[in-house]
Amino acid sequence: MKSLGKTRRSRSVGRAVSVGLCGAALAATALALPGPAQAAPAPVSQPQHGGWDLKGSGTDARFRGLAAVSRDTAWVAGAKGTVLRTSDGGDSWRDVSPPGAGELEFRDIEAFDGRRAVVLAIGEGEASRVFRTADGGATWTESFRNTDPKAFYDCMTFFDRRHGLAMSDPVNGKYRILSTADGGRSWKVLPDKGMPAAQEGESGFAASGQCLVSSGPRDVWLATGGAARARVLHSADRGRTWSATDAPIPAGDPARGVFGLAFRDRTHGIAVGGDYRAGQPSPKAAATTGDGGRSWTTSAAPPPAYRSGVAWLPGSRRGALAVGPTGTDVTADGGRSWRTIDTGSYDTVDCTRDRACWASGEKGRIARWERG
Repeated sequence: MKSLGKTRRSRSVGRAVSVGLCGAALAATALALPGPAQAAPAPVSQPQHGGWDLKGSGTDARFRGLAAVSRDTAWVAGAKGTVLRTSDGGDSWRDVSPPGAGELEFRDIEAFDGRRAVVLAIGEGEASRVFRTADGGATWTESFRNTDPKAFYDCMTFFDRRHGLAMSDPVNGKYRILSTADGGRSWKVLPDKGMPAAQEGESGFAASGQCLVSSGPRDVWLATGGAARARVLHSADRGRTWSATDAPIPAGDPARGVFGLAFRDRTHGIAVGGDYRAGQPSPKAAATTGDGGRSWTTSAAPPPAYRSGVAWLPGSRRGALAVGPTGTDVTADGGRSWRTIDTGSYDTVDCTRDRACWASGEKGRIARWERG
């Protein structure tokens, strides 16, 4: 796992990931139109006005974990053990951080609604933990604490309200997968017989909560970097067996690789990444797949810099957003070409079925896409 900012090269990458959107074309009316999503794909159009509307969070914590439930409800998780929740569209935020978690680094949160959520803390050994709440954060239960000093958990995903996975950087040469079948109340380590061997120096990036993502009841993908080649691993049986495919996003350094994935179904996906170090070039920072990750194609016109988060636009089959410290990009052709539409700093992005998109990042930044 990479917690940006750490200095150790061997696992630094995985652990290293310690305003108005000018009137450019958005990929779909999904961001411009209120109301529930329709079954048919939204047509590509240009909203008259719109952009990220910053919401006052009342904290300077960096939020790399984001779970958007609806236009009104969202959760964020980040530095200093901070968890916030809103139920009024971001007008106000309630600090629902687990008691005594101030020394932990939360990097991923998965929420089922406004009351039930699961949050992942990253770090070596016992710093990697999972907490669960069923009452909107009024109380939390620690449901997992890592006791293996070799493990370092990065990301988490859920297939449904009961079944989910979390992933650790390689332990004894293979990625470690943690599984739950009761909504995060209990966890068990899966056998690693079906996991391909990791490359030397390879790990995941705890940059946006998107290095492990799922689509549908059984398919899950794992993004890697830090080694000679960036890869995307895929499992079609909830993490018991995996196949690995090289991704064309450059790697070859602990700071480079695939940082975020998004799948709109079990075949169509987007990968984003690059070199997270400020000022370093990130060519080929995005790639696409149309066969479930068996092959990847570099975007013809990728984002101009490192991107850590990506999300498909609600109601659209071809529109998506990618975010990073230097801006937000949009695609209207399924990830083949991208256009920068904002220069604000965000680490992660998430969209909801009722056509809302949220983003979060450094210095307490949280925003929702607003129609002008």
